[in-house]
Amino acid sequence: MYHFIVNPASRSGKGKKLWTQTLEPALKRRDISYKVHFSAKPGDLTRIAMELSQNADSPNTHIVVVGGDGTVNETLQGIFSDTNTNAGSNVTISYIPTGSSNDLARDLGFSKKPLEILDHMLEGSQPENMDAGVLSSSNGSRMFAVSCGIGFDAAVCQEANLSKVKKFFNKIGLGKLTYLGIALKQLFAAKAVSCDIYLDDNEPIHLKKFLFIAVMNHRYEGGGFKFCPDAKSGDGLLDLCVVGNLPKLLILFALPTAFFGKHYIFPRIDSYKAARVRIKTSAPLWVHTDGEVIEQNTDITIACAPGQIRLRY
Repeated sequence: MYHFIVNPASRSGKGKKLWTQTLEPALKRRDISYKVHFSAKPGDLTRIAMELSQNADSPNTHIVVVGGDGTVNETLQGIFSDTNTNAGSNVTISYIPTGSSNDLARDLGFSKKPLEILDHMLEGSQPENMDAGVLSSSNGSRMFAVSCGIGFDAAVCQEANLSKVKKFFNKIGLGKLTYLGIALKQLFAAKAVSCDIYLDDNEPIHLKKFLFIAVMNHRYEGGGFKFCPDAKSGDGLLDLCVVGNLPKLLILFALPTAFFGKHYIFPRIDSYKAARVRIKTSAPLWVHTDGEVIEQNTDITIACAPGQIRLRY
């Protein structure tokens, strides 16, 4: 049985249109057994995923997420909630992207045609185990599939999620421009903050000033920025992109190169790998998981959960 969790609001309504005009008719033509679950308000995605996974008694429970990276993130919170214990091990996840960024689909090499994604999934491709990340802080814990970030990138996500301009650009297929424009604004508004980065059991790396730290399972975030070009979602490690104290004019030149993963040619942009990362900052900064901004904090820990996500695509 396929359970489709549809976020009708993803990409300013394109999620609902894709379901009603393309995906559902295709399932009916193929006589596929399915149930559809729509989210209507904040928290619905997590609640629906929790209920489905709590009833999962075999690996035949298959949840198909129709939405963006944020929809996947909210679904993970339900599947792997504290009340579900090991329920997630009996759930297979698939993903049909309808979001603004779609960085998970980009990294996994998805077709840009939803029907091709659906057909490949229905053909019975074998599930793969994909690493997840777990963010822990004073506010609890939260899983992510693609990335977690603190500082500038999270501040961009925070403003983009509230932006009316984002909705307009999504409707005309130019959602990336939202992030680019807000990134330029946030760049000049960023204040000097120091941090200590603890990688596994090593001595801390101290930065007198930094712009942001992206901790990633996959190569892309923010709508195609290839911040961690060497990241692999099954190696049991997290990849870090640490942007330190660069002149803001130089950052303007560095950011576009990140679309191609070439930003490490600039000084004070560094990459690291670790299974566990702790970041302590001198002032509260926004924190995101898969583009979902959930808190401001000064002390966070991110750990890799190897092979936690059972993904079929």
